[in-house]
Amino acid sequence: MIHPPLPSRSLLLAATSLLCLLLSTGCVSPPPAPQPRYGAPTDDVSHWDGDHLTGRPSVVISLSEQRAYLYKGGQLAGVSLISSGREGLGTVTGNYRILQKEREHRSSLFGAYLDANGEVIQRDVDTSKDPKPPGAIYQGADMPNWMRITGGTGMHAGFLPGYPASHGCIRMPPHMAEHFFHSVAVGTPVSIEP
Repeated sequence: MIHPPLPSRSLLLAATSLLCLLLSTGCVSPPPAPQPRYGAPTDDVSHWDGDHLTGRPSVVISLSEQRAYLYKGGQLAGVSLISSGREGLGTVTGNYRILQKEREHRSSLFGAYLDANGEVIQRDVDTSKDPKPPGAIYQGADMPNWMRITGGTGMHAGFLPGYPASHGCIRMPPHMAEHFFHSVAVGTPVSIEP
């Protein structure tokens, strides 16, 4: 097999220089960054530094800041951006405890109606208000790393548009929901502040 000759070192340097010049002048754009799961924006707020900490966990959720704080033994272990309940479906405030944890959870209230082929017939379904069309199949919204706080309200991985947008739950970036999920237990105190 005959291989074409390799470009000379000077040709490679010239091509690299030209590409750098085009990138710096905006003539060529670098490839877009991969989008995180659920379309959540990357942020410079969420962080985790709790693997080395010990002690009993506790969670404080600030609705006004749209942040969740996890403490271990009174020391801050992590901070997460959140998206809480939108207007008319606001997240409840008060002092609670984690009631249930489920790694793979689907909502029994909110989701979509699908046809027999799995195609979406209706999105953003509220099963308490939206009657199921004949022959439709209900598929609950995916809520990974589910941590039930009270009633149908919990923390879980989900879409964060940058403002309160949920049906009352506390959505978190997937990596932060995972840290919180692994750090809390049933009975962990959760304080939700206005």
